[in-house]
Amino acid sequence: MADDDKPLMGRIALVTGSSRGIGAATAKALAAAGAHVVLTGRDVKALEDIEDEIYAAGGGSTIAPLDLSEQDGIPRLAAAIAQRFDKLDILVISAAYLPTLTPVTQIEPKQFSQAMTVNVLATQALIAALDPLLKRAGHARVIGLTSSVGSQPRAFWSAYAASKAAFEMILDCYAAEIEKLGDTRVAIVDPGATRTQMRARAYPGEDPVTVKPPEDVARHIVDLVQSDFETRHRSRA
Repeated sequence: MADDDKPLMGRIALVTGSSRGIGAATAKALAAAGAHVVLTGRDVKALEDIEDEIYAAGGGSTIAPLDLSEQDGIPRLAAAIAQRFDKLDILVISAAYLPTLTPVTQIEPKQFSQAMTVNVLATQALIAALDPLLKRAGHARVIGLTSSVGSQPRAFWSAYAASKAAFEMILDCYAAEIEKLGDTRVAIVDPGATRTQMRARAYPGEDPVTVKPPEDVARHIVDLVQSDFETRHRSRA
């Protein structure tokens, strides 16, 4: 049973990209609120470090190493969750790939393909594989982390922006399709300027202390998954 200190007790959450940045902060915040968090990412050592922090704080988590660019990884993950938990209450899609910032005329094809694979194709695959578990949970929440460039064109960001625009459309269409089929809710969150490795790559000259820490975004997400909102919801952390 949930209580005031652990409002998400009994909930199962999956956070992609939970080895660092916003994903790691969100995983720890969800665990602190009582959820059992499935940690996914490619860096096993980093995932183990996050799991150690969660357990040290009295929370629970499971490591599930996953490369979102591998076609069979997501179905295997869904099968493992179904076997152990039989449901999924919270899905946070945090992992993303940022290609080198270049003019449209100089986009590197392999990087563009990787961005579309991780940011778009994997998102569709996650939803397809996990939809039955989300429906089984009742009142499930799907949270996708986006960027303002997905809807506001910016010079040199075209490859990433195109992938995020498609990412948002996948989530919006999914929300429209399930609107009358149950209680699953979908939210797209723009974290804004946040102190992450991706931000440091994009803005190498920026002083990181001038932007908010990922924990601020994590708190917004924890509040969001506990709230009631329309099937399609957008917010800025």
